[in-house]
Amino acid sequence: MIQGISIYEILTLTSILFFVGVYGFLTRKNLITMLLSIELILNASAINFVVINTYLFPENLQGVFFSVFIVAIAAAETALAVAIVINLYKLITSVEVKDTEIMKF
Repeated sequence: MIQGISIYEILTLTSILFFVGVYGFLTRKNLITMLLSIELILNASAINFVVINTYLFPENLQGVFFSVFIVAIAAAETALAVAIVINLYKLITSVEVKDTEIMKF
């Protein structure tokens, strides 16, 4: 536990991070900024796992294992998404979402 900081303050901060990520994902039109928003969402959830584990069940390590798993999934997702964005940029010279709609036809 962190001295002087309650669980509610940390959960409020991670909730703000989560909703900033959701807002960024829903409002942005650039694929790279959408990817950054997804990373914010995943990092906020990983911090939530660690904080809840630390404050409520300090003798168990399940929250830490879940957060390591989330970080590994986020790294794989980022590598795959960056590869897709690079190939899209080579193909249509843009990373805007509206420009990728031409690939449907």
